[in-house]
Amino acid sequence: MRVEHVDVLIVGAGLSGIDAGYRLQTQCPDLGYAILESRVAIGGTWDLFRYPGIRSDSDMYTLGFPFRPWRGEKSIADGPDILQYIRDTAAEFGIDRRIRFGHRVIDASWSSEDARWTVRASTGQGTVEMSCSFLYLCSGYYSYESGYLPDIPGLQDFAGTVVHPQFWPENLEYEGKRIVVIGSGATAVTLVPALAEKAEHVTMLQRSPTYVMSLPARDPIATRIRRLLPDRVAHRAVRTKNVVANLGFYHFCQRFPSAAKRMLRTLTERRLRGRIPVDPHFSPRYDPWDQRLCVVPDSDLFRTLRAGKAEIVTDRIDTVTEKSVRLESGRELEAEILIPATGLQLVPAGGIEFVVDGEKIELSARFIYRGMMLDGLPNAAMCLGYTNASWTLRADLASLYVCRLLRYMRRNGYRSAVPRYSGDGRTRPLLGLDAGYIHRAEGGLPKQGARSPWLMRQNYLLDLPTMRLGRVDESMQFTP
Repeated sequence: MRVEHVDVLIVGAGLSGIDAGYRLQTQCPDLGYAILESRVAIGGTWDLFRYPGIRSDSDMYTLGFPFRPWRGEKSIADGPDILQYIRDTAAEFGIDRRIRFGHRVIDASWSSEDARWTVRASTGQGTVEMSCSFLYLCSGYYSYESGYLPDIPGLQDFAGTVVHPQFWPENLEYEGKRIVVIGSGATAVTLVPALAEKAEHVTMLQRSPTYVMSLPARDPIATRIRRLLPDRVAHRAVRTKNVVANLGFYHFCQRFPSAAKRMLRTLTERRLRGRIPVDPHFSPRYDPWDQRLCVVPDSDLFRTLRAGKAEIVTDRIDTVTEKSVRLESGRELEAEILIPATGLQLVPAGGIEFVVDGEKIELSARFIYRGMMLDGLPNAAMCLGYTNASWTLRADLASLYVCRLLRYMRRNGYRSAVPRYSGDGRTRPLLGLDAGYIHRAEGGLPKQGARSPWLMRQNYLLDLPTMRLGRVDESMQFTP
């Protein structure tokens, strides 16, 4: 049976995959590509998550594509608008015609003799095979099949409805209901204000607090710039402004954690206006940006709490009963709906198994090269975004680098390129956040080294010249 071959095979049709498709067809127009998407629609995260209030926690001028300006009114945009933006982009540039939906990649095998990958994918009609000269994984870093659910005592005894945000039922009736949202991260702070509009009462139950910062949903400076300048120029100007501001604030938090903590506390006190105490509900034990900062647009969470439509409780669960959540303090929270907003299940490289010349590759034993390739893995890259900034900033740099590498290989007649680790053996965790979902997955993730090109820097301004202009042959072995 003849196996279909493409020059580049992209896995995933979310933000990263659409960006990769655009960069390939504009930077490497002589190469053919296809995109395999496990779901039946474009959008990735923004098609999967459907819970009330779903939105970005990054501004759309940096989360959006640099080649297609964001024209929406909101800087902190709603999920449906982001999804439509992704789909419109794919349609405008013909990327949607390259997508094979319902193809979930199972494994990939590399043959050095043939200098190509053979990729197996499961479909509704069975397993299919494709081959490619270069494999580019744009499938994100978490499982679409399962979210993280900790062991909550008594959860099986609850007589009401239990809903994980990752799998929100389309017709869930919550109007007039009493709801407990378990969690304190981005999903929880998004859900609570949205649910409170219709529910009888919403409780946000957190074991430990998170830093929460309010930003305007509509950026007034961006609005003025867009009135004065053409679309693309304005987009570039606002994007630059936001990159510098966000990176500056991140490094301020890292270098002066005590001052950052005082500043965030003062801002929170102003938003709460004495109606809700900062302690213990908004005073985390960790320093700002040790975990990702939660952003709420126009103080919606604080306004909802002040109005009494929802409350925040900081305590530990003793057990879940038939109709309530009993806390270690003895208090009981009545509930008809429980929503465990308890995080993601990280899966490196989309759970794909890799074999190189008959040898299975253990990703956890590999070092990451420029934050996107793995030592010993030929002609393959994975797209990883920033943890301290918009995902797309780094995703776009990764795609540009892949295109540079592919052009370099063609100019020099190389069939394969594989990074070879040349560091001193010192290791660091791949993702530099002190978050539960990262710690749970650390044992299965690749490592990074102590110095470039084996160090994944969380700094767009430093990565920009390296990824766009730096050497592509550093620590790289090429084969004709």
